[in-house]
Amino acid sequence: MADCETRVFTGWGRSSYARAMACLPETVDEVPVAFEHTSQTGSVIAYAGGRSYGDIALNSGGGALLVRQLNRILSFDPETGELVCEPGVTFHEILHTFLPQGYCAPVSPGTGFVTIGGAIANDVHGKNHEVAGSFGRHVQWIELLLPTGEQRRISRQQHAGLFSATIGGAGLTGIILVVCFRMSRRATNAVQVREMRMAGLEDFFSAFEQARADGISYSVGWIDAMARGSRLGRGILELAEPATESLDEPAPKRLRVPADLPGFVLNPLSIAAFNKLYYHRIPNGGRERLVLLERFLYPLDALLEWNRVYGRRGFYQFQCVLPDEAGISGIRQLLEQIVRSRAASFLAVLKTLGGEGEGYLSFPQRGYTLALDFPHKKGVVELLRSLEAITRDYGGRIYLAKDACMSPESFAAMYPGLEQFRAVRQSIDPDALMNSDLARRLHI
Repeated sequence: MADCETRVFTGWGRSSYARAMACLPETVDEVPVAFEHTSQTGSVIAYAGGRSYGDIALNSGGGALLVRQLNRILSFDPETGELVCEPGVTFHEILHTFLPQGYCAPVSPGTGFVTIGGAIANDVHGKNHEVAGSFGRHVQWIELLLPTGEQRRISRQQHAGLFSATIGGAGLTGIILVVCFRMSRRATNAVQVREMRMAGLEDFFSAFEQARADGISYSVGWIDAMARGSRLGRGILELAEPATESLDEPAPKRLRVPADLPGFVLNPLSIAAFNKLYYHRIPNGGRERLVLLERFLYPLDALLEWNRVYGRRGFYQFQCVLPDEAGISGIRQLLEQIVRSRAASFLAVLKTLGGEGEGYLSFPQRGYTLALDFPHKKGVVELLRSLEAITRDYGGRIYLAKDACMSPESFAAMYPGLEQFRAVRQSIDPDALMNSDLARRLHI
């Protein structure tokens, strides 16, 4: 096992940093020893792909157990679709290994560099939440190393409360060693995508409701967060279904952002100009095309280290979900607040969610989810506070995987399963050995 050493860690947004004692086990068998060593700092959190945006995987002054190297695929049953693997396996690795065999992950986040362990800790959702739910729905069982050093296999049938606390549990119940989840069959490597311009928010909501009624497999919208007035909420809606034919083309090539861009590059004028071009790239009548599944699921992965576009100060991402009945009025108020602030968002994504996740701290609820990026500069934290207040007033939630600023009061109000989670955590870890900057900030 590699020696432990002090390292500086950051979230993907590079707005939150932490210095922690890092330990890198080479195999699952080495994890208990590495955990014992790391826990001498007083607290431990698992750190895998580094794709959470804020401080959920950071542990200032404590220990970080690095699990990305635990990336073996242990078994696969093509009859049931059940895959057993270690927590450091990524969605890219699963796609490249199993799509040629006619299978893919049932749910995938917006980047293929997320690990399976991270997917469980955040109960990630994708563009198909309406029909597939979030990732935890497909998990069959988990081998978990508890803070006591005990190892347990947990599932809906065994230690059900601990299973519900681990799904979406922000890594606070223990170290995931092995996972079994059920894959989805996929006949081809492509999806048939229909892209349409949406003139405003009303068009978006009408189209999303129709997509729900039609049982569309994938739906996602890009919003021009700089648009105002009658154009507020304009954007592009993508609807997709698994294709009946494959594409004979190589996997997407990836470019790399070579250095941090100057902070002035992303400003309201440059972002407004980009948004106008991006909106008008789709013809008035829309278009249909066959797209590689990888390109559709992970468009930003074509640009490695794209977070450097925001410069050295980094950025914040805000993602919330509002219930159906508050959807259009709440999203409108969020967008109006952003327009008033002139805090230009380079990326703004709108999706529907089909229902609650299985975890006590799972983010999804039936409604509409809006995700936005904001460069880290003066006034942005105050903007995030105002967006938090709007979300809370409309009965919504903020996604822990993206959060870096939420207050403990809002967190407690937004997550009704918090007390159940706390009860499980108290029973297995009364001294809060599993801990993180997010957990301390939100008083979990």
